[in-house]
Amino acid sequence: MTFGIAMLPVIPGRNEPFDKAEMVTQILFGETYKVLEVQKKWVLVELQTDGYTCWIDRKQHTETNPLPEEPNFLTDRRTGDPFGMILNQDGHRYHLPCGSILHNYRGGSFEINGQTFHYKDRIARQDSESILRRAHRFLHAPYLWGGKTAMGIDCSGFTQVILACAGISIMRDAYQQAEQGESVDFIDLTEPGDLAFFDNEEGRITHVGIITEKGKIIHASGSVRIDTLDHQGIYNNDTKTYTHKLRLIKRFKIGSTD
Repeated sequence: MTFGIAMLPVIPGRNEPFDKAEMVTQILFGETYKVLEVQKKWVLVELQTDGYTCWIDRKQHTETNPLPEEPNFLTDRRTGDPFGMILNQDGHRYHLPCGSILHNYRGGSFEINGQTFHYKDRIARQDSESILRRAHRFLHAPYLWGGKTAMGIDCSGFTQVILACAGISIMRDAYQQAEQGESVDFIDLTEPGDLAFFDNEEGRITHVGIITEKGKIIHASGSVRIDTLDHQGIYNNDTKTYTHKLRLIKRFKIGSTD
């Protein structure tokens, strides 16, 4: 089996092998994957962190060594700023989105496929307090279906990236994330960093956000914004209406993978 790694700041992942196909996710710098199928112009991949499958342009695929069974959160650190900068050994600059993986990071340097890179910006701290600080740095980022960066992000991409930076591995889509973590039975028992999930009229979970404090939630809806949260759901402070119906609340621990 062939394995790959994202060596570009961000790679669009599509649901079909066509340029016009829907973008369903993005692969951030340093994220690794298995290659499931290769076509003339496209590669079908399965991401190591969450098992998500998508098609990427073959020109954006970089082959790498066989992958370890689990990502190493101790040596594979993540960038903590919405946009950090790295230098490669030739002095070329790359601007990386928050959540990019720096493999075998030590003292400002890391190595991928025999190439040495230097990174001097903020490394993501793996603690619960950093979740809220990092989430607030995404405020006003525009909503983008399939997006995972401050230039455009969707609701579950937002929660996945923010929690990944804190050492918490969750799945890609909201309905998948809702099956993980520990349930919080009452909204009065919530803590900052808990995830709140919302369903549609058919009962399918379609939205997720991060509770920042009692009665407040930060989420990607039009843009990353802060709204009011109560037992009914999200109350949009601009339109003075409820926009999302609360279904359940989950809590995730640092180092958690389920």
